Amino acid sequence: MGRNRDGSEGTLPCTADQSPPPPTKSSRKRHQGHHSKHSRKKQKFIFPETETKSLTQSKTVAKITPPNSHKCNRHSHKGRKHRNRKELRSEHRHRKWTYSAHDDSNCVGKVILVSYNILGVENAAKHPQLYRRVSRKYLDWEHRKKLLCKEIRGYKPSILCFQEVDRFDDLNDLLGKDGFKGVHKARAGETCDGCAIFWKNELFTLLHEETIEFQSFGLRNNVAQFCVLKMNDNFLGANATARSSWSTHSVLVGNIHVLYNPKRGDIKLGQMRLFLEKAYKLSQEWGSIPVVITGDLNSLPQSAMYQFITSSELHVQLHDRRQISGQICPVEYPNFHTRSHWTRFAFIFITWWTDEELMLATGSRLSHLSHHLKLSSAYAGVPGSSKTRDKVGEPLVTSFHSMFTGTVDYIWHTPELVPIRVLETLPMNILREIGGLPSKKWGSDHLALVCELAIANEGDAARESPAPEL
Repeated sequence: MGRNRDGSEGTLPCTADQSPPPPTKSSRKRHQGHHSKHSRKKQKFIFPETETKSLTQSKTVAKITPPNSHKCNRHSHKGRKHRNRKELRSEHRHRKWTYSAHDDSNCVGKVILVSYNILGVENAAKHPQLYRRVSRKYLDWEHRKKLLCKEIRGYKPSILCFQEVDRFDDLNDLLGKDGFKGVHKARAGETCDGCAIFWKNELFTLLHEETIEFQSFGLRNNVAQFCVLKMNDNFLGANATARSSWSTHSVLVGNIHVLYNPKRGDIKLGQMRLFLEKAYKLSQEWGSIPVVITGDLNSLPQSAMYQFITSSELHVQLHDRRQISGQICPVEYPNFHTRSHWTRFAFIFITWWTDEELMLATGSRLSHLSHHLKLSSAYAGVPGSSKTRDKVGEPLVTSFHSMFTGTVDYIWHTPELVPIRVLETLPMNILREIGGLPSKKWGSDHLALVCELAIANEGDAARESPAPEL
């Protein structure tokens, strides 16, 4: 059975490989007139691709099943069931590790880190329009939490960073059985989801925890968190030289979920500004330790937000506040110097920032924004396939539901950490076959980002990363 857009059940038509055997020559003659008589009526049963994922892009005509063709239905149902099982089994095989060309012989302490927006239970319930193609049973938390933990366990991670966590106790109990410890920071107000960081207890010791409540800065009720994790001897293995050099080394892990509202680029930038300022400050306070930053930034790789993080600066007034995150398609403006007086005025008016908006974004009335961390994207640092990556090297899709398909999740790191490998996301053709997330195999409407990072040799890291100018 297939589910139509309105949620009602309906019998799906047989596809080409499910059709009953062709009629004999005599039967073909017998029904030739009947076929031409009703050919127009058949066209009314063509289903658009958006309504059923079992149909291919070519227009397939639905066939009215005669009452005596139950054998065809039974066989086609079995065939459909067999193909669905085969497709679902193959989903995990499409998530493959790809390796960087970096020489990791001088690296010590490899860490597998996961960043994952796991879809808050309350958020899923409040926004059913996002999951029109998803069965209700796949949105059930009891189903999803088991899938999430099973998936995560397969990655053999050292550190986990979650967003949209509103069932922390459940995660803590399940992950605790696998040797993880974690901390959680919930949002204030009616919306109770938040961020959580877990670490493998045998590999790390928590030295310091700090959180940011953005509402105390007038920047909505989103939150962020930091953990300073000390690497235990177990982390470094049996290498005595490495242990003597790095046993006291720590890493700062930051986790954030940025405001969604596409039109409030000022607030998005303000949240990220405070987050990066705090990350740099904590890194310096703990001895210039390496930094890894994860999260759902609700911003695309082509956005001004992405530019700010990678280049460490942004001239705010050159960008429309409503297009900072890239979630809203920009209006096409002609070249500024060739515009008429009126169109120049209109452009300036549309992109104009008030003093209040500048204060939220930059913390002052100045339009120039900067930060002191030299950050690189883990995924962009490892070559990937055009089936799963965009032009800048980021995944094509990290979030997939009825209203959005694209990338909003990232892992960033400072030069002391180098990416060894990353786990590719699912190709678009596989996502189209699935139809929507969560699904039978995937417990969220986001895909987990997974990377293995290693600590570079101290000398190599120093050469690669000049001291920032303050």
